[in-house]
This record gives sequence, C-alpha cells and structure tokens, in this order.
Amino acid sequence: MSKRSLERRLTKTGTRLKGLRGELAVVEEQLLYLGEDADDQAIRAMVAETASSSFDARSAQGNFENMSKHRLRMIAEIAELEQKQDELLDEMLGAS
Repeated sequence: MSKRSLERRLTKTGTRLKGLRGELAVVEEQLLYLGEDADDQAIRAMVAETASSSFDARSAQGNFENMSKHRLRMIAEIAELEQKQDELLDEMLGAS
C-alpha cells in the first residue's frame, strides 16, 4: 500500500477515533443520569406499589440497560479502531 494511502487511512481512522471518544464521554454522562433515574424510579415503585410506578421503573431500567449496551459496543469499536490504527502505523513503518 502506498504511503499516501496509508496516511489517508490513518487520518480517517484517527478522526473516527476522536469522534467516538467524544461520543463515549457523552454516553457515560447520560449513563450516570439514567442509572440514578432507574434507582429513583425503583424506589418510587416500591413505595407507591402501583402499576404505573412499576411500569416507569421497568422503563427506566430498560433505558439504563440499553445505554449500557450501547456504551459497550462503542468501547469495542474504539478498541477495533485502535488495533487498526496500530496495524496501519506498523505497515507505515515497514514501508519506510
């Protein structure tokens, strides 16, 4: 692969990594809020003992779980891109 092509791929990978890391920071903030909300809703459901409050608690817990899964997918994608970046750097060093 040409040096120019490697540089272009490295730039694209680096840009994507930077974007994902920024998104991950936002997701982690949201996850903190959703976790607190799920805890609050669970307590309210125990105290109120109504169908509505139980539904709200399950919904809040579901939102928290979905965001947790999303966070894990993002972390996996970041790890893959970091691996790809390392491979491209190794290839670039070998081509020099």
